[in-house]
Amino acid sequence: MIELMLAILAAWFVSLFAGPAIYAAMGLAGFAFLMLAGIPGIVIPQKIAMAANSFPLLAAPLFILMGNLMNSSGISVRIFDFAKCVVGWMRGGLCQANIFGSVIFAGMSGSAVADAAGLGTVEIEMMKKEGYDAETAGAITAASATIGPIIPPSLPMIVYGVTAETSIGALFLAGVVPGLLMAVALMLMVRHLAIRKNLPRHPFEGARVLWLAFRGAFWALMAPVVLFGGLFSGIFTPTEAAAVAVIYALVLGLFVYREFEIRDLPRIIVDTVETSGVVMALVMAASLLGYCISVSRLPQEFGAALSHLTSSPFVYLLIVNLLLLVVGCFMEALAAMLVLIPILVPPALALGIDPVHFGLVFVLNLMIGTVTPPVGVVLYVTAKVAQVPFDRMARATLPYLVPLFAVLFLCTFWPPLTTFLPKLLMGR
Repeated sequence: MIELMLAILAAWFVSLFAGPAIYAAMGLAGFAFLMLAGIPGIVIPQKIAMAANSFPLLAAPLFILMGNLMNSSGISVRIFDFAKCVVGWMRGGLCQANIFGSVIFAGMSGSAVADAAGLGTVEIEMMKKEGYDAETAGAITAASATIGPIIPPSLPMIVYGVTAETSIGALFLAGVVPGLLMAVALMLMVRHLAIRKNLPRHPFEGARVLWLAFRGAFWALMAPVVLFGGLFSGIFTPTEAAAVAVIYALVLGLFVYREFEIRDLPRIIVDTVETSGVVMALVMAASLLGYCISVSRLPQEFGAALSHLTSSPFVYLLIVNLLLLVVGCFMEALAAMLVLIPILVPPALALGIDPVHFGLVFVLNLMIGTVTPPVGVVLYVTAKVAQVPFDRMARATLPYLVPLFAVLFLCTFWPPLTTFLPKLLMGR
């Protein structure tokens, strides 16, 4: 069966370049394996229904809804104004504010695309007005958007946790330190480039302006505090936290900032349903394909082959990093996760790699993939927002990959960076 599965996966991968919906191609690949292997077709609705019937996965559409509500309630502008007052006086001015703003927004949206399309629209427009070229504005926006799914809440972490049966709360905690390290590394790179290119500073406007910006963004800044406080005090689970976040975003938009009205909700909900539908279709189709991969014994054989190749966890992590960086160049992150988790996680566990540490490394690899061509979805979004051709945007983003790779290297080969907080706060 392994030969049959490999042939079907190869055909599936080639078919992706023809442009079909990824979930449709995944579902057809699973269907083809079942039919050719002589497995009853009743398995298909069973596996699809089981994948959708997941309480933790309920957090995904709720966090997507929260991100859409945040984008519609004027929070993006307030966050960027506050970030500009805090770090805009540094070398690189608004580039630094861009990164700092992404860290704050990451604690609300959980999505790189939401960061790039929501906060990024404000950031790029402001940077252009201050004299930055469109490529620089778009490139730093794309790079800083990768922080979004690392700092909790995180949609990819939820999908990984559900698929790999790993604690989502522990995964959320594991992303805090790496996410902050990504921001620091990007800010150091910006400072270096700012000196070389003589990028402008944004003058410090005084304590009064800083206070006014903080007061204007206060309730938005409290969103991560509410989420983290509830999560890590045990008041609610990650899924329940998503529901609390939606209510919080609704209160901010309707009663605090008053940037949208009740009549805007149907549009926001429809946008959420469209995005959630794609995510759920991917999860359900991938569950079927994952079952087929498991039945074919491909993970078991792959793990046995690797155990003969190496018994070192670090060598395995290096192999996984190289594989995921290549895959990330060609596949959308969620699709890659759903296909590769059943294959790569069992050998990692057999080698004694902490599942939370492996999950963070897995997600971070694929988030870097969102800013690498030819299928870097965040690159496409920022290129469109900045009105820059895709090839020029890809070239402009290259220098900012260096600090992201440095953080990936640290997280891969120094596990305490990811496991310290989960062990401290959750004992795992």
